Amino acid sequence: MRPTAVFAKSIALFALTLGITISLLILNHENPSPIRPDPMARSFVLWLHGLGDSGPANEPIKTFFTSAVFANTKWAFPSAPDNPVTCNYGSVMPSWFDIHEIPVTADSPQDEGSVLKAVQNVHAAIDKEIAAGTSPNNIFVCGFSQGGALTLASILLYPKTLGGGAVFSGWVPLNSSILKRVTEDAKKTPILWSHGMADRTVLFEAGQAGPPFLEKAGVSCEFKAYPGLGHSISNEELRCLESWIKSRLQSSS
Repeated sequence: MRPTAVFAKSIALFALTLGITISLLILNHENPSPIRPDPMARSFVLWLHGLGDSGPANEPIKTFFTSAVFANTKWAFPSAPDNPVTCNYGSVMPSWFDIHEIPVTADSPQDEGSVLKAVQNVHAAIDKEIAAGTSPNNIFVCGFSQGGALTLASILLYPKTLGGGAVFSGWVPLNSSILKRVTEDAKKTPILWSHGMADRTVLFEAGQAGPPFLEKAGVSCEFKAYPGLGHSISNEELRCLESWIKSRLQSSS
């Protein structure tokens, strides 16, 4: 995410601080214990970064997943293409889709056309994994901020039931008219939504709007609020994500 005119000078700083946030999380994380090969079926985790960030900068996240059930997990950290972003005066930066204003609120305007274009690319990555032999039940899409919004859209519009989708500090990037396109199989994909209550970039109210929207779609959502957390990912959130995915891998294997 990035600031509007009022916050324009902090654009570069936010991109830097996000990278620093991830780095600090990893530095504070204990070295994972060695894991033994696990007989469970192969799984796939697709991680979608936030505005102005990159896939490689987020790769250390996978070091939090130390359970043996992740021994056969394939990770993917793609980078968004460079695109002009309206809320940053048209500046070109890594962006999955256009964003009109920062902070994002529950009523912020959506650029649904560019969101749907980005969804197609996410679906192509999922299709490729399924073609390679990975069960849809062992595929998880996760994302932070803009990547979290794209995660939500991609999960809702994918025609098959997946293992799950995890949204961190994200928002609903689609209008309610999109609900009629959600298939019965897509409705069975569970969502984990985590949001910091002190978030000033994607306001907490934008996160709170997620569960009611998903309820209308008939999608199960587990919402977790984190007091004092701003626009970043905490160690606690990642530990929760590990447990959440682990429980679903066990049930779908």
